[in-house]
Order: sequence, then C-alpha cells, then structure tokens
Amino acid sequence: MKIVVIGGSGLIGSKVVNILREDGHEVVAASPRTGVNAVTGEGLREALAGAQVVVDVANAPSWGDQEVLDFFQTTSRNILLAAAAAGVQHHVALSIVGTDRMPDNGYFRAKVAQEQLIEASGNPYTIVRATQFMEFLGGIADSGMSGGSVHLAPGQFQPIASDDVAAFVAEAAQAKPRNGSFDIAGPERAPLNAFIARYLKAVGDARQVVADPEARYFGGRVGEHSLVPLGEARLGRIGLDEFLRRS
Repeated sequence: MKIVVIGGSGLIGSKVVNILREDGHEVVAASPRTGVNAVTGEGLREALAGAQVVVDVANAPSWGDQEVLDFFQTTSRNILLAAAAAGVQHHVALSIVGTDRMPDNGYFRAKVAQEQLIEASGNPYTIVRATQFMEFLGGIADSGMSGGSVHLAPGQFQPIASDDVAAFVAEAAQAKPRNGSFDIAGPERAPLNAFIARYLKAVGDARQVVADPEARYFGGRVGEHSLVPLGEARLGRIGLDEFLRRS
C-alpha cells in the first residue's frame, strides 16, 4: 500500500514513516525537504498519485494565533483537495485531546478548524487525538516561569511519548477509516503541576513548581479535565520513568 506522510521529516512523522516502511508499505515522507509543500500545494498531487492513504502530522512553524490558524486551514484544504483528486481512500490526521475544550488557546482553536475541514470534506478519515507529548515537558515548565518559580495549574495531565503516538498513528493508517476520532494518552495521570515537578526533579532541575489555579497553559485556562480524555482512550506503554531512560 502506498502511504504519504505529510510532515514526514518531523518528530512524529519520521517515526511513522519508519514504522510503516518496516510493515512493508511504500511510504513517501512528504515535507518541504523532499519537495512537497502543503502550504503552497507544491508537489502534493505528484506525491499523492497512486496513494491509498495520506497521513497528516505536519506542525505549524509559527505559534501566533492567526499564523497557526492560517497554517492548518491552508494545508488541510490543499491536502484534502489533492487527495480527492488522486482518489486517496483514507485521510488520517493527528490532533489534540481536549482541543474543543480550551477555546482561549489559539493552537487548540486552529486544530478544531482543521478537524472541521476534514469532517466536512466527504473524504474517508480518521482523526487521532493525542495528549501532550512527553518531549515537551521541559517547554511546559519554561512557559510557566513567573517570579523565579514555575506556576502551573493543578488540572489533570496525562502526557504520551512520541514513540507511542507514532505507533497509534501508523496503526490507524493501516486500518479502515473510522469517519470519526479516537483519543490516545500516556499510561500515567496526575495534576499538571505534580507531573512537571516530578519531571524536573528527575532531570536534576531545581526549579520549584507552584500549583496555581490561575496559571494559563499556553494562553488557555485549565480546568480539571481540559487536557485529558473524558471517556475511553487508548493508552501508550511508555511511562515517565521509561521515557527518561530512553532519553
């Protein structure tokens, strides 16, 4: 089966490409590095010719609210149109758990817009919604710095390792379209502030973490369950300790 991975050179995409190739598929790692630009549309039709599945794990290069919205809307429209023209039978996209529960977070709003375009396209699809990646725990701590300490909300948190994310995305790409979404998360759940405090201690970072209900998560207010699955979810195998060992 020919599978095109948009964002195939990135953190998740490169892992998805490797898994699918090991499973015997013909895989195109599509990114600007390989001459495929989902923003301009350059190379999309050529890459998708003869493909059965397209996997979109591309990430926005800028975090500004309007920039990230423009990125996901533009790339999704271009991919959907090119996929429909090529007769692609399954569109798989990576999104975020709770993306519809944090409307004051610009990145989450952009992912909602992306999901809506996919759902309305008429193309067979599967959306994989993931919790935050463990690779970004240090960045979360940095984002919460205030007055010499890390201020984070005590809402529940359940991060997932990128290896597990890639495995679930690759599995979805080889399955039938769900025409719906499913959630994936890590195997451990704890308050956000407690999880980050545990991470910092493990990596020898002496910064103190303060539980602050008013602290924002990249601009968004955090409720008790804003960042975790509300119902059934598929859980990864890699907990924090194993992730740190691998790192």
